[in-house]
Amino acid sequence: MKNLLFFTSPIGLGHATRDVAIASRLRQYLNKLTFVSGQGASKLISDNEFDALDLYRHYGFDISNGEFKNKLRWLLKYSSYHNECKKIAKNVISDLKPDLIIGDEDYAAVTVAEKLKMPRVLITDIFDIHFTKGLIGRLVENRMNKALQRIFRNSDLVIIPDVGTDYDNVVFVGPIVRDVSTDRNSLRKRFGFAGKTILVTVGGTNAGAFLIRRVLSAFNKIKSKCDANLVIVNGPSLSLDTNQERVLSLGYVSNLHEMIYACDLLVSLAGRSTSDEAVAYGTPSIFIPIKGHFEQEENAKKFGFSFDDIYRLDELMLEKLRDDRHMAKISNGADKAANLILNLLT
Repeated sequence: MKNLLFFTSPIGLGHATRDVAIASRLRQYLNKLTFVSGQGASKLISDNEFDALDLYRHYGFDISNGEFKNKLRWLLKYSSYHNECKKIAKNVISDLKPDLIIGDEDYAAVTVAEKLKMPRVLITDIFDIHFTKGLIGRLVENRMNKALQRIFRNSDLVIIPDVGTDYDNVVFVGPIVRDVSTDRNSLRKRFGFAGKTILVTVGGTNAGAFLIRRVLSAFNKIKSKCDANLVIVNGPSLSLDTNQERVLSLGYVSNLHEMIYACDLLVSLAGRSTSDEAVAYGTPSIFIPIKGHFEQEENAKKFGFSFDDIYRLDELMLEKLRDDRHMAKISNGADKAANLILNLLT
């Protein structure tokens, strides 16, 4: 039996959700499995009955009216955050002495593991970053991208939660999503979803406040035209005071994936893990990216959405409420990832 140390990026909740899906398949084969993360991500992991050390504190995004501002400043802050995480990772690794290190977009832990000549796995769907356009920003990003490529090359295994062609030490396992506990009708009864239910979720940071405001405005325009209720999951980092008819605010929930399965329409930021879950469960969805956030913009584009769709949410919501549920797409990405990790441990 082996000891595994799982470092999960605390930026949003998507990393934690897919890591929980993988870890659920691993725990029976391990002597000890410990997570290192921070804030809302640590809570989600703990709520799924895993040991989680709440040690990381990330810098939030500067979002104004849905647009990512001051990107260069954020990159420089991220560099500082990365260095802080390396110190934390080094101490935890020294204390727990794991047999394998896994970093889900936690490049600090993987870098420390490399220096310690320890087996290491990187989980990521980012091959390079391109937030900025200015000369200084590009110089900073070029340096970061070179470091990222070195981490790719030197890791024992790189797991990509997407469809693609494997090469070298890089393996594409497909989307990684959590399992639901029961059938959809039972979940709807459990959550009290009567009639059409629109679910809006903005992840684990405060970056999605703009989307909630827009959805509320759009819902007020359409609620006389449809028999629907709005459920808001605003996450652990964003406070919300709403007292409107047919609107329910739930704050943070640990089983958001089951609500995505149970609802009739999902409106969300364009985070990768949330969109993967919506596709897996066949839920009609609208994905609005943070403007200037390259990862979210690219993901939203795959589904035919862009930031400007925020200005016609009322039209889109009515249209999507009339859509039938899509064919669910079974994904065994979590199984594939777990098996690859177990092969490294044997």
